[in-house]
Amino acid sequence: MFGYAEILFELMILQTLKQLTGYEFIQEFRFHEQRKWRFDYCHVESKTAIEIEGGAWTNGRHTRGKGFIGDMEKYNMAIVEGWVILRFTPGQMNESKTFELIKTVIKQRL
Repeated sequence: MFGYAEILFELMILQTLKQLTGYEFIQEFRFHEQRKWRFDYCHVESKTAIEIEGGAWTNGRHTRGKGFIGDMEKYNMAIVEGWVILRFTPGQMNESKTFELIKTVIKQRL
């Protein structure tokens, strides 16, 4: 279950993505029919996914064995289905170069 701070962080990212890139994003988009895999955020038309990888310095789920392997399976299947996946830490979501990269990738894929 998410706490209030996590919900605010996610909403802030969703709004910032739109404001700084000029594109609409969907949060928690389920991209695979059989699996329950979701992208944190995505721009559907360009098939650009944004994944925020928490726990890089705290031995979080994305950096431990089972979670890491599960993420690789998810990302590989997404690539097979034509998606590009941009991965960032929560801290990188405060940097303007992150949003410039996202905007550039979407523009190239449209």
